[in-house]
Parts: sequence; C-alpha cells; structure tokens
Amino acid sequence: MENEKLQEQTESMADYEAHFDDANPWNVVARYQEEGTNLHVKVEGIVNGGVIAMVEGLRGFIPASRLSLSYIEDLETYLLKEIDVRVIEANQAEGRLILSAREILREQKKAEDAKKLASVQVGSVVKGTVESLQSYGAFVRLENGLSGLVHISQISTQRIKSADQVLHVGDEVDVKVIGIKDGKISLSIKALAEDAEKEQEEELEHVEIPKVEAIGTSLGDLFKNIKL
Repeated sequence: MENEKLQEQTESMADYEAHFDDANPWNVVARYQEEGTNLHVKVEGIVNGGVIAMVEGLRGFIPASRLSLSYIEDLETYLLKEIDVRVIEANQAEGRLILSAREILREQKKAEDAKKLASVQVGSVVKGTVESLQSYGAFVRLENGLSGLVHISQISTQRIKSADQVLHVGDEVDVKVIGIKDGKISLSIKALAEDAEKEQEEELEHVEIPKVEAIGTSLGDLFKNIKL
C-alpha cells in the first residue's frame, strides 16, 4: 500500500513538473529545439536581415540566409507566407528565439533528388543545359533538374585543354549517362559521337557491293540499243 502511495505521489509530481514546464513557453520552444520539431508558422513581419514569426507567443527571428536554399532578393515576398521551420536557438536569458527553414528545405530537396535520381538510367540519352565550366569539365543541368558532370575527357573525341574550347554556359546539349555513383551523375558528349560513328560503320558493313559481272551486264544493257 505504501509503495502504491509513493508511486502515485511520484506520478503526480511528474505531471505537475510537466505542467509547470509547459506553462513556460521558453521551456516548450527549448523542447522543440531538442527534439527537432517541425513548426508551421506564418511570417508576420519583415525586419533588417530577416523576418519575424510567432511561436508559442514568443517573437521568433528567421535570418534571411535561413529562409531559403538560394538568395532572396526581396524579403517582402515572404510577408504573410506560411512556412515550416525549426528552432535552432532558444535563449530565455537573452530573449533570443532563432528559427530556420533551411534544414527542412535541404531534407526535402534531398528526398526529391533521390526520387529523380532513381529514374535516371545508365546508358540513356538526355537533354541538358551547360550551367558552369570548370578546369576538369562542365556541369550540365538535366531536364529533371538534376546536375551531372561531363569530365573534360568526355567532352570531345579530340583532345582538348579546357572545356570552353567546345562548350559555353547556356549551351543546350545532348548527353549520355555513363555512370551514377554516390548520388553523382557522370555524363558524356563524346560517347554520343562515338556511338554515331559506330552506327555508320555497322551500316557500311551491311551495304552490298554489286559484283563485277552485274556491273558489266548493266552497262551492256545500257548501250545495246545505242546506234553509232
């Protein structure tokens, strides 16, 4: 009986402490940070360097660099916009509540890219646009939004010293997928040229050359009715 009473008192105390913790919004947001909870918030104000959103009645600041995966030219476009964020700093002593959408966006993009990557097949020919040139090759953005590398050795059938000898940013190109490893796509332009040459050679192999006798007969038939 005494053990049961002690257990009830312990449970009651735990419930009280939990209720006390939940009564303090800073404790709630601190738990959100610890557990990595996704929060759906509305942007309610624009300030220098970021935006404001309310969480549990507290004023949270989202730096501009943590609103998106790319540069935001005009923060006003985010006013009253609903977004998902996480708490990355909850400091009651300093009254600092910092939120971020970037981590969630990265995870979403990673999942989307993995899905797109699963649909890419080695050996397939796809269209793309040259998005950057490097000393070691060119990055091409494919139609599905993924990017792949055309190594400098895979750009041309001729030996070249730099990618810009053949390609320019913005060029639309056909590329062949020659490899996928660790989420990275290897592409080739040279392989397409080599495939075309091979097809031409195979076509020539199947061309039937007329025999000499047949040529002679054909010429004879051509001139037999000609009167001199």
